Amino acid sequence: MAEEPGTEARRRELSGSLERVRERIRRATEAAGRDSEPALIVVTKFHPASDVRLLAELGVRDVGENRDQEAAAKAAELEELPLAWHFIGQLQTNKAKSVVRYADAVHSVDRASLVSALGKAVGASSRDRALDCLVQVNLDPQAAPGRGGALPEEVPGLSDLLAGTEGLRLAGVMAVAPLGEDPAEAFARLASIAEQMQRRHPGADMVSAGMTQDLEQAVAAGATHLRIGTDVLGARPRVR
Repeated sequence: MAEEPGTEARRRELSGSLERVRERIRRATEAAGRDSEPALIVVTKFHPASDVRLLAELGVRDVGENRDQEAAAKAAELEELPLAWHFIGQLQTNKAKSVVRYADAVHSVDRASLVSALGKAVGASSRDRALDCLVQVNLDPQAAPGRGGALPEEVPGLSDLLAGTEGLRLAGVMAVAPLGEDPAEAFARLASIAEQMQRRHPGADMVSAGMTQDLEQAVAAGATHLRIGTDVLGARPRVR
């Protein structure tokens, strides 16, 4: 099948930007004195499935999406590719049944009702593996209601609930550094929360933190997974 016009130019563009991001990660890992680099999740929201296919050709294995309708369509179109799909956006309970059909991990679990919905959805699905779930932590006590994330004091109870729900696997924590705050300080707080979780649940070792603007601080604080979009794919296309 012939490639669409512009495909080769887009492949070169993505290859270059991907290498620049990987080099940033390598340098940050070395500066932090870490032995291993964190995994790169390329956030592909609003970009077409054709971009995700090119990224897979370039060695990307983890992709992130934050809207179920878009993610479900891409996952179905690209089901033959060896990709792990990470749902990273706020998730309504009525979308749980759809998300468990394609997601390998949900990074945004922040309330008991969502744990229950995901557990029921996995139980009713044909999945043959547990769904990795990360507790999204709200690091900004001044955040407006509805922004998502469990407060730090809510994390232990939510973690226990996740760990005890059949079909779900407590995988770790996720957070976004608050606007206007030093990311290093925010991610240090997240690292402390992650350590407390791991003492109680040793297998919950994922720390999803760091985006384009603060990946170095996230790596220094021990992030195991970075969520990078714009620096790999460029500006988001306009959504009509």
